[in-house]
Amino acid sequence: MFQYEKKLQYPVNIKNPNPKYAQIIISQYGGPDGELGASLRYLSQRFSMPYNELKGLLTDIGTDELSLDFF
Repeated sequence: MFQYEKKLQYPVNIKNPNPKYAQIIISQYGGPDGELGASLRYLSQRFSMPYNELKGLLTDIGTDELSLDFF
């Protein structure tokens, strides 16, 4: 049995919110040239790759793009 606790890994205390800066950060992750788009392009290209070694490589790159950029 496991217990799910929704808490952050590191505590965050925002004293002065800056909407303009937040918009820049969000566009880097989810914008047209952001990391999420790049990751999804890698992962979708793996399905048309004829060689298993290259499928694995595209999968590794795509998941790495997703995992490292959010920390």
